[in-house]
Amino acid sequence: MSDLTFRTATLADVDAIVALVESAYRGDSSRQGWTTEADFLEGQRIDPQLLAELIGRPDARVILVERNAELLACCELQNQRRNAYFGMFSVRPNGQGAGIGNRLLVEAERVAAEEWKCNEMCMTVIDIRDELIAWYLRRGYRRTGEHKPFPYGDARFGIPLRDDLRFEVLRKSLI
Repeated sequence: MSDLTFRTATLADVDAIVALVESAYRGDSSRQGWTTEADFLEGQRIDPQLLAELIGRPDARVILVERNAELLACCELQNQRRNAYFGMFSVRPNGQGAGIGNRLLVEAERVAAEEWKCNEMCMTVIDIRDELIAWYLRRGYRRTGEHKPFPYGDARFGIPLRDDLRFEVLRKSLI
């Protein structure tokens, strides 16, 4: 794992990030890993235009993990003053379970705490993702009981295959 490198994404990375995120969550390729959403969502997972806008924001960062210049994982961070929002967490399906995601999460928490001086990391997870929520709980996140609606009708975030999707907010203190 010492051969992993972290860097901030640029606009030149948009296509590679979109391909990575889609492979981790959508379609048959995502079934190689344990983060697939293919059983309850179709369509795209990330919109290239929204990703480009995110990369250009001064209060956000897309962190990439590479090995020998090969993209292995990514996440987004948004600086919300006291809190940092963590999202778009994606690891190549054939690399899931190897510790890459854990290393990326630790790096994102470091950036939020040390560079941005945030007190807390927050995220939203589709609340039927029990295995994924359990993974975050083992890393110190807590369930808040706060829920947010799934953006039904906005195909930029996928096409739901069921009508009971919603997000749960998870939080972790960084201080």
